[in-house]
Amino acid sequence: MRLPVETTGPQRSIWLMGRDESLDRYTVLYFDTRGVSRIYQMSLEGGQWKMWRDAPGFSQRYVGTFSEDKNSITARWEKSSDGLNWEHDFDMTYTRVR
Repeated sequence: MRLPVETTGPQRSIWLMGRDESLDRYTVLYFDTRGVSRIYQMSLEGGQWKMWRDAPGFSQRYVGTFSEDKNSITARWEKSSDGLNWEHDFDMTYTRVR
């Protein structure tokens, strides 16, 4: 169900991440104030955090690399309209605040 939401500031989103105990991969449910909702697959392996979705007309993938001290994650999002040709979407950096 989508409800109309009016905002004057930045878009807000909710990410629900979890996994079935019998699987090695995670599932991510995303939705935001624009009414966008998506389901991603996710993995955490070898110092990398990956999320991806293969959807007709708009596929996405994300790779975040943890720093040696585990205090930051440097990441990038890519997008594809055909699932074959990928283009840079945007970069992100997460920094641990203590």
